[in-house]
Amino acid sequence: MAASGRQVYVDSTEEEIVARVAAIDVAKDTGMVCTRMPDQAQPGKRCTTVWSVPARTRSISALADQLVAEGVRRVVLEATSDYWRPCYYLLEAAGLTVWLVKTRDVKNVPGRPKTDKLDAVWLAKFNERGMLRPSFVPPVEIRELRDYTRLRFDLTGERTRHIQRLEKLLEDALIKLSSVAIDIMGVSGRAMLAALIAGERDPKVLAELAKGRLRVKHAALIEALTGRFDAHHGELAAILLGQIDSLTSQIELIDTRAEQLIAAMPAAQAPASGGDTSAGGEAAYLDAVDRLDEITGIGRHAAQTIIAEIGLSMAVFPTSGHLVSWAKLTPRAIQSGATSRAGKTGKGNRYLKSVLGEAATAAGRTNTFLGVRYRRLARRAGKQKAIVAVARSVLVIVWQLLADPTNRYHDLGPEHYDSRIRTDRRRQNHIRQLEALGYTVTLTPAA
Repeated sequence: MAASGRQVYVDSTEEEIVARVAAIDVAKDTGMVCTRMPDQAQPGKRCTTVWSVPARTRSISALADQLVAEGVRRVVLEATSDYWRPCYYLLEAAGLTVWLVKTRDVKNVPGRPKTDKLDAVWLAKFNERGMLRPSFVPPVEIRELRDYTRLRFDLTGERTRHIQRLEKLLEDALIKLSSVAIDIMGVSGRAMLAALIAGERDPKVLAELAKGRLRVKHAALIEALTGRFDAHHGELAAILLGQIDSLTSQIELIDTRAEQLIAAMPAAQAPASGGDTSAGGEAAYLDAVDRLDEITGIGRHAAQTIIAEIGLSMAVFPTSGHLVSWAKLTPRAIQSGATSRAGKTGKGNRYLKSVLGEAATAAGRTNTFLGVRYRRLARRAGKQKAIVAVARSVLVIVWQLLADPTNRYHDLGPEHYDSRIRTDRRRQNHIRQLEALGYTVTLTPAA
């Protein structure tokens, strides 16, 4: 009898034993190198060589030349902190195929002795049998862009913390400006802070510095600006404002540099021939940043960050499902016996998930398809799960736009669910509600 439920799977790739491989167990100052090659003296046997290499440019470059001369086909590194970068960059520059793998994928084996030498041998054996999955490491130009966008992310967070410190300082001085003004760093807020630092203490004079719509809150401003702001508060506020202005200028410099780097990438430019713009035809093709900028909730900064984190070539991610899985926006499937459940999504790339979460939150406030999707999910599953689901939808759209540069974003509209999703069920629900009110319903199709 054939076993019930038997399923047969055919491997999509041909398994092979890589004849000449190397692995490096990286550390801060050294790397333990292991090579496995055919033994020349004993055919059919494997020869393992292990030695230590200093983590310095000259030593790693010499190692790269040696591995190339020995015909090594693939080198595997474990992703230990940032210590893998010198080895990866120099070996890659020498023309070697380098794989970066997660430590947990190769070392979570209870009972195996833990030494650098044995780790390197273990990693090399996994390498030659093709039992590893390489991590995504973008090309050089994307890595350079990523350095700028990640620094911008960190500096923006630091600037926000300085603004919060300034607000706490005002609270200590009994100044409640943030309770009246939405942004204490706006034109009106900066003018009032400058006057306070200069020695002005009269709340009426300070309130007169308000601009625009804040002027209608004149009485509330007088109350909020009545406090005990003294000289030491002014000195500390001047220091914080100096830090905030310095960070702002640095962020603006990074913005300019990021634009220049993307403009220099051929893959980020629009295709050679645009769409037909005559007789109401499709608009011309757009650059990568402009294409992503059309997505609801995505701005130019967010588009730059997304490109810096996932690159421009979607060949690394065969489908949109591969991309959202790599970004940890898809719950893991956990099955035990007859029970199946969804696990947590995981941590993922914090820079990418942060910008996608912000885009999903912004889209949730719009009257668009993504906005309606967010509100439908938020009512049923909660806001946090709705943000993750919409972020996943945004990333799927990003994949579609980057996989085919001729694609353009088209919003499905807020009525998409009402007009296309389960129309028969909605019709029956309306009929049932009317019948419950005592009506006899007869449906006649519209002409």
